[in-house]
Amino acid sequence: MGGKVGGLSHKIYAETLGMKVSGGQKVKEGTVLTREGDQWKPGLNVRGRMHLSAACEGEVYFTQKRSRQGKRSSYIHIRPLEAVKAA
Repeated sequence: MGGKVGGLSHKIYAETLGMKVSGGQKVKEGTVLTREGDQWKPGLNVRGRMHLSAACEGEVYFTQKRSRQGKRSSYIHIRPLEAVKAA
């Protein structure tokens, strides 16, 4: 028996991973931003480690930082709705 992972086949399961939103997109609190990705790190108003989700309503934006070893890391941030309306 086998061939199923969480009720999905391996091919379909692989397609459900990764980035779920894009930059500039408006999201509500609790919206899933990524699934099982270690290439993105949580920034401002973002919760989680592997599955990142929005901690407040707002607009998504990305930044990149370089570590001392020269490795680049992408951070996902949420600009709160109040700040978006004021701008």
